[in-house]
Amino acid sequence: MTRTKEEMMEYVRKDAEENGYYVCPDEELLDDLIEGLVENEERYGYASCPCRPASGVKRYDVDIVCPCEYRDADVEEYGMCYCGLFVSEEVNEDPSKMGSIPERRPEEIIDQAMEAREKKKKGELEEPEEIKSEVKTSGKKKEIPVWRCKVCGYLAARENPPAICPICKAKSERFERFDLG
Repeated sequence: MTRTKEEMMEYVRKDAEENGYYVCPDEELLDDLIEGLVENEERYGYASCPCRPASGVKRYDVDIVCPCEYRDADVEEYGMCYCGLFVSEEVNEDPSKMGSIPERRPEEIIDQAMEAREKKKKGELEEPEEIKSEVKTSGKKKEIPVWRCKVCGYLAARENPPAICPICKAKSERFERFDLG
């Protein structure tokens, strides 16, 4: 079920409040971002970040489903998330502090997602029997570590543990390497 624009706004505002953030202080940009989330939810079945290319295959986009996995670290370091939907109190009080920030999503993950999008378009995408923690880079397979939050059990396949657990908000030191073997 796709949420309406009003329902999406309510969801975003509630999430911001529960996590100590504010929503974008630029009303026009906020409206565009909410509209983008609704469109992506209609298109893909999930509300992927409106500022990033999505594959349309949720397992490749799970890190960019709003609120994305990178939000907390971005807001902590830059005062806003990548798209500007969630901001710190400082940026909320002075919107002139909004600006572009670097992409945290690893290039390998983006490449893998875009490859999956092309395969899906061609009908060549196979559903894996199990999720593997490896990413193709330059034709070779590179093992990506999986991190487990010791507080809630959240799993993240990435080079380093998340700065903050997107589920329980535990800090990165509460993560441990997880063996899939």
